[in-house]
Amino acid sequence: MKVLVTGSAGFIGYHLCARLLRAGHQVIGLDAMTDYYDVSLKRAREAKLLEFQGFTAVHARVEEDGALMNLMALERPDMVVHLAAQAGVRYSIDAPQSYMDANLSGSFKLLEAVRAHPVQHLLMASTSSVYGANTDMPYREVDKADSQMSFYAATKKATEAMGHAYAHLFDIPMTFFRFFTVYGPWGRPDMALFKFTRAMLAGDPIDVYNHGDMARDFTYVDDLVEGIVLLMAAIPARGSPVGDQDSLSPVAPHRIVNIGNSEPVKLMDYIAALESALGVTAQKNLMPLQPGDVLRTWADTGLLRDLTGFRPETDLRTGVAAFADWYRDYYGG
Repeated sequence: MKVLVTGSAGFIGYHLCARLLRAGHQVIGLDAMTDYYDVSLKRAREAKLLEFQGFTAVHARVEEDGALMNLMALERPDMVVHLAAQAGVRYSIDAPQSYMDANLSGSFKLLEAVRAHPVQHLLMASTSSVYGANTDMPYREVDKADSQMSFYAATKKATEAMGHAYAHLFDIPMTFFRFFTVYGPWGRPDMALFKFTRAMLAGDPIDVYNHGDMARDFTYVDDLVEGIVLLMAAIPARGSPVGDQDSLSPVAPHRIVNIGNSEPVKLMDYIAALESALGVTAQKNLMPLQPGDVLRTWADTGLLRDLTGFRPETDLRTGVAAFADWYRDYYGG
C-alpha cells in the first residue's frame, strides 16, 4: 500500500513508518519539524527513514492552507495515519494557541483533504487523556468521557467528534486510537522517562509529582505500533459491530480503540525499573500534583483484542531497559 503518515519524524510516527517500510509499503511522511523539542532528534529519526527506498519526506504544517489537500491530490494514498499534533498536557496551559492550530485546524484540514480524495481507511491519534476525571476503571471506549482536565485533552476529544461528523456525512471509514503513555527508544525529551534518564545520568534530582502517588498504563512503542498496523486492516463499516463492547457508531463508520498495556504501574515502580536499568539511584524531588494531570490511567483493551487478536504485553523492565540502552548509545554515557 501507499500510506500517508503525518508526524512522521515524531516518536510514534518514526516507529510506525519504519514498521510499514520494513513490511514493503510505500510511505509518504509529512512533518513540520517544529521546535517544541530538539529538532536534531527529529532529523535523526527522519534520516534513518530516508535509508528506505520507499520513503518520501515532506516538510509542512498540517494546518497550512493547501498543504494536505495538495499532497493528497498528488500522492493519492490508500490509507492515512494522522499522528501530527501538538502534544503535552502541561504545555497546553502555557501555549494553547499551538493546540488550536495543529490539533483542531490541522485535523480539519486533513478531514477536508480526505473528503476530497477518499481513502480506504483514515486512522487518527487520540489520547487516554480524554478520559479526564473518569474514575471507573479500566477505561472502556464506550464510557462517557466529557470531563477533560487539560486543553490538550479537550482538543483531542473535539477531534474525535469532528471525525465522527465527517465519517457520518461523507462515509469516511475512520478509526481513532487512544494511546496510553507510550515509551521506548527514540522517545520524546519532554516525557518523564527521557527527563528522568537525563537527570539521573547527570547526577541531578528528578521531579516526582504528587509525591509519587500516581500510576500510568505504560505502553511500549513497539506494541503500540503493532496495534496501529493491525487496526489498519480492521476497517469500520456501518452496522457491523464486533461484540457488546464495540465503540462503533450507530450512524457512521467510526470507531474508537484503546491501545494500552492493560496494567497500571505505580510511578515509583517505573522509577525503580529505570534505576535498575541505569545502575543509578535517583535523587527524588517530591512535588505536588501538577495542573491538568490525572492520578491514574488504565486501559481496557478488549476491543483491540476482538478486532485484531493482539494484546500489548511488553514487560515494563524490558521496555525501560531498551530505552536506557538506546539513550546511552545515542547520547553517550
